Formats: sequence, structure tokens, C-alpha cells
Amino acid sequence: MLHLIVLAAEEKNPILPDVAELIYGALAFLIVFLVLAKFAFPALNKMLAERSGKIQGDLEKAEQSRMAAETELAEYRQQLAGPRRCQPDHRGGTEDREQLRRDLQAKAEAEAQATVARAQEEIRAERDRVFQELRAQVGVIAVDLAAAWSASPSTRSAPAADRRVHRAGRRDGQRNGQT
Repeated sequence: MLHLIVLAAEEKNPILPDVAELIYGALAFLIVFLVLAKFAFPALNKMLAERSGKIQGDLEKAEQSRMAAETELAEYRQQLAGPRRCQPDHRGGTEDREQLRRDLQAKAEAEAQATVARAQEEIRAERDRVFQELRAQVGVIAVDLAAAWSASPSTRSAPAADRRVHRAGRRDGQRNGQT
């Protein structure tokens, strides 16, 4: 009975990896992390900062465009709302002047609305373009990182796992009286 207790205490757990594998895995992880921290992460951060600056600049230009359109619209409205003194020359002239004023006002408002709509469409188009570029760059970065990660040496190899399972099976066979 004592012999079985000593034998059970000496056996290794087949689920836990060997200490040497843990050390090699930790060293490999540390090396890969240091290489990424030294070379890849600064380059990624720099690229993201540049891209962020470009996006911010594009958004500021679009905002300036929108503000210019709103200013122009306000000027048109102010011109149209300004006091106009009309001295009727004859009875039919007042009606003609009123119609002309309404036509000019409608035309100015239509032009202002078209300018605002154009500016808003430019803003939307620029924003969509920026997001598309950003998505493409994020995809490229993800693929590059995945390729770099898969190219690094893996400590979880199938042959090592097979050896551990085979050793565990032999031990179980020896315990049960099989050889």
C-alpha cells in the first residue's frame, strides 16, 4: 500500500507541461514581445497618429466648408430681409416689384440651400472616404500582425503534446499491470 502512495506522488500530472517547456515558452513569449515592442508597436503608433492627424484635418476642412456655406446663406437672407424702399411709379409697378422681390428671394434661398446641401454632401463623402481608408488600413495591420504572430516559433507544438499523451498512456498501462 505504501508503495502505491509513493508511486502516485512521483508521477507527473499529464495535463501540466514540463517545467522546461514552461521556461522555453516564457522566453519565447518574452523575445517576441520585446521585438514587437521595439519595432512593430512604435511603427503602428506612428502610423495611427499620422492617420488620425489627416482625418482631423479633413474633418476641419469639411467643417470650414459647412461654416462658409452657412455664412453665405445668412448673408443672402440678410440682403433679402434688408429694407427696400420702393416708390411706386404707377399702380401696376408695385405688384411687379413685389413679384420680382419674391422671385429674387426664392432664387437666393434656393442657391443658399444648394450650397449648404453641397457642403453637407462633401462632408458626408469625405467622412465615408476616410472611414473606408481607415478600415482598409486596420485590415492590413491585422493581417500583418497575424502573419508575424504565426511566423513566430510556437511552444504549443503537436509532437510535444503527443509525447505527453503517449507517456501518460504508458503510465496508466503500467499501473493496471499492462506492459
